[in-house]
Amino acid sequence: MPGTNLTREEAQQRAKLLTVDSYEIELDLSGAQEGGTYPSVTTVRFQSAEAGAETFIDLVAPAVHEVVLNGKSLDVAAVFRDSRIALAHLAAGANELRVVADCAYTNTGEGLHRFVDPVDQQAYLYTQFEVPDARRVFASFEQPDLKATFQFTVTAPEGWTVVSNSPRNIPEGAQAADVKDNVWRFEPTPRISSYITALIVGPYHAVHSSYEGKDGQSVPLGIYCRPSLAEFLDADAIFDVTRQGFDWFQEKFAYDYPFAKYDQLFVPEFNAGAMENAGAVTIRDQYVFRSKVTDAAYEVRAETILHELAHMWFGDLVTMEWWNDLWLNESFATYTSIACQAYAEGSKWPHAWTTFANSMKTWAYRQDQLPSTHPIMADIRDLDDVMVNFDGITYAKGASVLKQLVAYVGTDAFFKGVQAYFKAHAFGNTRLSDLLGALEETSGRDLTAWSKAWLETAGINVLRPEVSTDANGVITAFGIRQEAPALPAGAKGESTLRPHRIAVGLYELQDGALVRTDRIELDIDGALTTVPELVGRTRPAVFLLNDDDLSYAKVRLDEESLAAVTAHIGDFAESLPRALCWASAWDMTRDGELATRDYLSLVLSGIGKESDIGVVQSLQRQVKLAVDLYADPAWREEGLAAWTEATLEHLRAAEPAGDHQLAWARAFAATARTEGQLTYLSALLDGSAEIEGLAVDTELRWAFLERLVATGVADEPAIAAELERDATAAGERHAATARAARPTAEAKAAAWASVVESGDLPNAVQEAVIGGFVQTDQRELLAPYTAKFFAAVKEVWETRSHEIAQQIAVGLYPALQVSQETLDATDAWLASAEPNAALRRLVSESRAGVERALKAQAADAAAASAAAQV
Repeated sequence: MPGTNLTREEAQQRAKLLTVDSYEIELDLSGAQEGGTYPSVTTVRFQSAEAGAETFIDLVAPAVHEVVLNGKSLDVAAVFRDSRIALAHLAAGANELRVVADCAYTNTGEGLHRFVDPVDQQAYLYTQFEVPDARRVFASFEQPDLKATFQFTVTAPEGWTVVSNSPRNIPEGAQAADVKDNVWRFEPTPRISSYITALIVGPYHAVHSSYEGKDGQSVPLGIYCRPSLAEFLDADAIFDVTRQGFDWFQEKFAYDYPFAKYDQLFVPEFNAGAMENAGAVTIRDQYVFRSKVTDAAYEVRAETILHELAHMWFGDLVTMEWWNDLWLNESFATYTSIACQAYAEGSKWPHAWTTFANSMKTWAYRQDQLPSTHPIMADIRDLDDVMVNFDGITYAKGASVLKQLVAYVGTDAFFKGVQAYFKAHAFGNTRLSDLLGALEETSGRDLTAWSKAWLETAGINVLRPEVSTDANGVITAFGIRQEAPALPAGAKGESTLRPHRIAVGLYELQDGALVRTDRIELDIDGALTTVPELVGRTRPAVFLLNDDDLSYAKVRLDEESLAAVTAHIGDFAESLPRALCWASAWDMTRDGELATRDYLSLVLSGIGKESDIGVVQSLQRQVKLAVDLYADPAWREEGLAAWTEATLEHLRAAEPAGDHQLAWARAFAATARTEGQLTYLSALLDGSAEIEGLAVDTELRWAFLERLVATGVADEPAIAAELERDATAAGERHAATARAARPTAEAKAAAWASVVESGDLPNAVQEAVIGGFVQTDQRELLAPYTAKFFAAVKEVWETRSHEIAQQIAVGLYPALQVSQETLDATDAWLASAEPNAALRRLVSESRAGVERALKAQAADAAAASAAAQV
């Protein structure tokens, strides 16, 4: 299909025909303060394998003024349509193309995003090009395997800063101060893909330093943010994590950092966490913390920093040939960033694999049980496919499988293979087979069967222990049963058993703590694997399969182990086995194997002993979700009351000024419901009540106020007063959330209209409005919007940019209306609306959430009924 989509076949044909040498791009952004459009001039030099051949270059632009191919002006009206410029009669060998266009600033976080800071009224720009949006700024052959050098020249307003992938080109003999302030000419990049080129433009605040490596290596480092955030920028901490990453990655990869400098730019209204632009990484500026956060937030930020730094090698230096290997880019960066946190000398987060098991893997398990589940190595037919494939399988399952691969081939062999891979393919493009070939060479293992089982099939295996003991508690048989549950309805492929490298942990109660007394690591395959090493031993209190979280599988406990864990889940001496057991309990709750009320009881019994703040915060989110969506509706309010009381008790008991106190304050604010609780929340907000050590700072004030507004205790005057107190971009987003959260039909109608009917909101503000609109305590108020959603979503998808449309399609789906009627309405829409594959996938995923909630509610009700009959 022509237009903004691009098929794999079209990309292959174009790559076969062309070799791209260089781009020279001139952008005049001198009018950025006013917005609108800007002149873009692109000169591309490329080789054609055939004389007289035809191809096209990509460009999304309001106007094209000139297209000159090999010195001949082409008729713009004839050659520019559907966001493509047709190029015919190519010369064999060298060709030169010049395109003059007007391109548009955006407020969607795609292309060249423009944002005006309400604090200083200055415009701030940044580019975001992955997957296919360099073409919104300059004419480009928009596919990852047509690498080239890129040389940018940018005219900007006086006094502004411009940052790109390469350093600014200062003429020989000149000083930086001598260069005309508003024209920025950058050195050409090495050969890279278009999607990792970047420009960041505006009166940004900057802090500079350097990384000093071995043998005289010196890499300039920069950190940038808006001046209104400068007082909160903890640059030294960010530089420390960055240098730690440089040390660890260069040692493990045996390849020096491949670019001339390394800037990290915290930018506003960013859709993702960060983006690996070569030498100029953009990061969402919510990571510049304006208020107190827990250590878990610093750990997540550090992982993001390390993830993007790892991409400089895996993704930027060596790049996938086509988007079906996107998973390898993201999985490798995820795996190595967490490994760096876990193993690097001096790391503040040696427990990083606990966080991975607790958060990333639960994301993967959820994604892998949706009807859209797919093999890690997905079949990416076109750009529409890849745009919705930045998911839990691509990132988290892939990283889990890489962790297993490391255990399978050995850490040394793995990194030696990676080193050979970088040396062989530097500044080139590869396929999965290139990496596997390098790993086979260094490890001596044939990875063909492993790859087929793990990368080319979908779904999750379940591992269960089968234990027999005699009258004295001595083990007479021990086996590991592997199951391959059927894939969800609508999923492609068949479930399969896989080879797993796992550890079995044996735990005993010692002085009130569950302590590991032995560990056996082994390969399992097939439906049943016996473990003869355990026969003849006395049975421990707990058998924990997949101890150390080496593999990717759902884990179940035998009956005695489950009883011990239920009684003592907070007593594991180490954080990782606790996290694995918490994750197993959550998974069982989602699957309807553990009643929601029993999950709540388990959490209430153990969370007070949980020392890992990241696990605590995950449990808080999961309990709230479980009671809101998975509990029997007849019991839901009772469950919420019990949870809310617990949050307040823990808040009052928590160590003053500690992370747990802040986490419990936020948990209480998310669920306060009785008149007394809301009065207390109001008192905490206005200062008439205090808790020792709890600083009710800017972000916590908004959290309190948003709950008070959503419950009808506070209204517009309170929102306006808080916004006046916090007259920042973040304040405007919070105010938008609060206004959309008001429990009135008028407020809901206004929020809906601003998102669905108007379509003018910037990406971050739209996200804030959607977050306020959807309130779990307002199901009846939101019920009319089920029909409105299905009436509007297809047109929204077809008329808005991808990011904006996806926010609406996912965020406004009636997920809170857990009923057969919602399933029926969804099915009727899917049958009649004829959505494209990407939108069908998103709506089907949301439908699966409602279906799962219905089953979990039934399981919770059945458990209550069974308990009543005992």
